[in-house]
Amino acid sequence: MVGIKPHIPDLNVKPCSDSDEEEKGEIAKEFQNLAGLKTHDACYVDHKLLYELEVEIIARLPCFEYWKLQFLNKKFLQLLKSCEIFRVREERGLVKPYVILHSGLYLIGKCLIRILKPSRLPKVPSSDYCFFHSDKETVSVGTQLIVIGREIDGIVVFRYELENHKWFKGPSMITPRAMYGSASHGKTAFFAGGIKMDENGNPIVVQTVEKYSADTKGGL
Repeated sequence: MVGIKPHIPDLNVKPCSDSDEEEKGEIAKEFQNLAGLKTHDACYVDHKLLYELEVEIIARLPCFEYWKLQFLNKKFLQLLKSCEIFRVREERGLVKPYVILHSGLYLIGKCLIRILKPSRLPKVPSSDYCFFHSDKETVSVGTQLIVIGREIDGIVVFRYELENHKWFKGPSMITPRAMYGSASHGKTAFFAGGIKMDENGNPIVVQTVEKYSADTKGGL
C-alpha cells in the first residue's frame, strides 16, 4: 500500500501572482494611454475628478441634510466649511427659497418645492423668559438666519448656520438697537436706524447703519 503525502502550503511564501499583476499593469497602462495621462499625474487627476463629482452630487441633496455630512469624515467637514457646495448650487441654479415660520419656542423651516416638507430647526439656545415672549427681528443672509431679540440684560443676537444645523450666540451688534430697518443681499445684511437706550434708560434715535458679513460672521 502506497501512501500519499499531503501537500501543506507554506504560509510564509507569497503567492505567485505575476500574471495578475501584469494584467493590472497592462490595464492601467492602456487607460493612461487613452486618457493621455502620464504615470505620475494619473492619480492626481483621478482624485480631482472624484472631488468634483462628490461636490456635484452633494449639491443636489436637500440643504437641511448637509449638517449630517460632518459626521462622515474630516474631508466632508472641511467641504462644508469651505462653502464650495453652496457656490456650486448657485452656479447650477439649484438655489431654493425657504420660508421660516415661528411656532412657540421653535423655528420651523419649510422648503418651497413641489411638495412642502416641513423641517424643524433646533431650539434657540436661550433660557431667558423675556426673549421668548418679546418681539424678535429676523433676517436671512447667505446660508444663515439671524434672529435679534431682547433678553433681561439687553439686545441679543442668535445665528443659525444651515451647514452645521446649529444655533450660535452672537455676534453682538455694534450699536444694539430695536425697531430698525433691515435688508440683505447675498452674503451681506444691513441694519439701519432704530432706537437704542441711553444710560438713563431713555430712548434715542440711532442714525447709523451696520453691515454684517456671512463670510466673516461679524460686522464690517
